[in-house]
This record gives sequence, C-alpha cells and structure tokens, in this order.
Amino acid sequence: MREPIRNARRLVIKVGSALVTRNGTGLDFAAIDDWARQIAALCKEERQFILVSSGAIAAGMQRLGWTRRPREMHKLQAAAAVGQMGLVEAYEQIFSRHELATAQILLTHDDLADRGRYLNARSTLAALLELGVIPIINENDTVVTDEIRFGDNDTLAALVANLMEADVLIILTDQKGLYTADPRQNATAALVPEGEAEDRRFEAMAGGTGSGISKGGMITKVRAAQRAARSGAHTCIASGREPDALLRLVAGEQIGTLLHASSSRLAARKQWLADHLQLAGSLVIDAGAVKALHNGSSLLPVGVLEVHGEFSRGAAIACCDTAGNEIARGLVNYAASECRRIARRPSSEIETVLGYVDAPELIHRDNLVCVSARHSCDTPSGQETDAE
Repeated sequence: MREPIRNARRLVIKVGSALVTRNGTGLDFAAIDDWARQIAALCKEERQFILVSSGAIAAGMQRLGWTRRPREMHKLQAAAAVGQMGLVEAYEQIFSRHELATAQILLTHDDLADRGRYLNARSTLAALLELGVIPIINENDTVVTDEIRFGDNDTLAALVANLMEADVLIILTDQKGLYTADPRQNATAALVPEGEAEDRRFEAMAGGTGSGISKGGMITKVRAAQRAARSGAHTCIASGREPDALLRLVAGEQIGTLLHASSSRLAARKQWLADHLQLAGSLVIDAGAVKALHNGSSLLPVGVLEVHGEFSRGAAIACCDTAGNEIARGLVNYAASECRRIARRPSSEIETVLGYVDAPELIHRDNLVCVSARHSCDTPSGQETDAE
C-alpha cells in the first residue's frame, strides 16, 4: 500500500493539456467532470486539493482553428487569452455541480520570485483551502514573455506543492507513468512502479519532449518531482485516463509511478530561494569556499574568483565551482560592480576598497541554500523558518 498518498491531507493535482483538451480537439468536459467527482468525494475525507491545470493555449488554439502550436510569443499569448475564458468557465460550472466552489489563480515566475508576492500567494491559497474552495491554478500566459517558462505547468505544479507544503503532488498525464524508455518507441520499455525522486537515472529514462499540444514531456515531470521533494512532497505520475485514478491512488492502489521524497524539508525562506527559476548572475568560487558552503558557512569575498552578470544588492544569484556547476544560491549583499572590486579580498578590506561596509559576507548563510550540482551556471535554473 502506498502510505504517502493514503495519508496525504493536502494534495496538488496537475492535469496536462492533452488530457484537458482531448489532444487539442477541444475541452474534455467529461474528463473535467470525472476529476471533479473524485475530488468532491475525497474532500469529504477532510483532504485539501489544489488543481494546476494546463490547457488554456490548447483550448485557445481549438477556438481559433489552429492545428499547430505557434512559436511566436504574441500568438501564444493570444491563444491563452482566448482559451482561458473557456477553461475557467468549464471548471467553475462543472465543480459547482459537485457542490464545490472554485477560484482562478494565474501565476508567473515573478509572483513566486518576489518574497512579498510569494507570501501573499501562500496566504490567499491557504485562506481558500480553509474555506473549502478548490484553487484552479494556471500560468499567466498572457503576460509572461520570459524565455524560461514553467513547461506545460509541471514545474509550476511543483512550485505550488512547495509553496503550500503539500504532502503529495499527483501529475496526471496521457502515459501510465515513467517507463525505463519511451514506450512509444521501445516495445521493451517497462513501467517504473516507484523510486527515489532524486535518482538521476530517471532523467535519462524520461528523455524526450512533449507533444505538439503540450510543452513538457516526461523529463519535466521527473524534474518536477525532484523539485517537489525539496519540501518533502512525494510525486506520483499516473495516467489521467485510468478509471477513478484519483480515488484509486488515494486508496493506495499501485498505479503509475511513485517518486518518494527522501531529502529533508527545507524551511520556508530557503525553500523560496531554492525555487528561483531565474537568477540575476553568478559568482565563481574557489574550492575552499565550496567546502565552506557545504558546511553551512556564509560566502566571504575572499573565496570569489569571478563575477558574472550585472545585478543589484539583494538579487538572487548562483554560486558556482570552477567547473561551472551550481553549488548554492543566495541573496547577495553587494551589487555586481562592488563584488568585482572586493573579490579575493578579506572582509577586513571591504571598507577600504568600497568606502563603506554593509556586511562582512557577500552572502549570509541565512540567505543561502545549497542546491544540486546538476545545474549549470551558464544557464541558471530554476530553512530556518522565518517570520511570515
């Protein structure tokens, strides 16, 4: 029996574009009604649900008569604007039939990168859950223009799981789960029933991209599981076309792939920092500084070899080793131009060089979190509990 799902009280459910829109042919009202029915039944067990739904762009494409996902940002945004109207209307009407109120929440990376807006989003979502309302979350495609996108909402779902400290993230997709290889191309591929979210072998198994309707693919789901594990959330990847998938999963039935969270939960402030998808710049640090950060120390200017990017004081930046691997990330106490001037110097010389001293550290340990070295500092990715 899958105890992590059976015992879960707060769950984030993510449904992909292919499921919501019947592979791009239009909103699947029957599927939405089926999910609403299952969620309504589970809510009677005093469980809380947040639904992260893709489908706005795909629904807009259908309404506009487009058969292929456009590449131009303005066309994607136009499709999202058209499709979001129908998407939220469908959820509101269908969930109301099951006596559940819904709320629309549109998010961008900036909403989660800004500490104040992050806490506001968490407070609002917590209030909605307390009221028994089902939040329906989607990326705000009409205003997002960054090159780094959430990726068919798999990453967004993980960020929401971290934001709300969910027990479980369930990703419903058009595949039965994670396979040892792409089952559409390899007849010998076998379903992976469970494993550790941090197991790097799963990334190789999940290689490939999404369909012409969805933007993600199994790789984004595996990486979403890795991200969700930072807050202690387990992730299950399962087929949304399985009859009563949600009810069976919560009952403990072994369908799909369960990826366990093995790492300890980061506290609130450091979880927020770890979830940054975009960083303002990076520092290359020496071996001594790398060791110090792994031991929980602050980053001092003497350990900095190079400064990349232009950033201001308080920006989120990466700390990288000389091989280009991201070791940690944090909120820097000095602007990039100042970092360049005091790099390789002891803290005692900061005032002499700059004419003032704000802090003896470039990044204080309370504002720094170590991350996996799988990230490259050429393309930055993306707790001591703090007062809310």
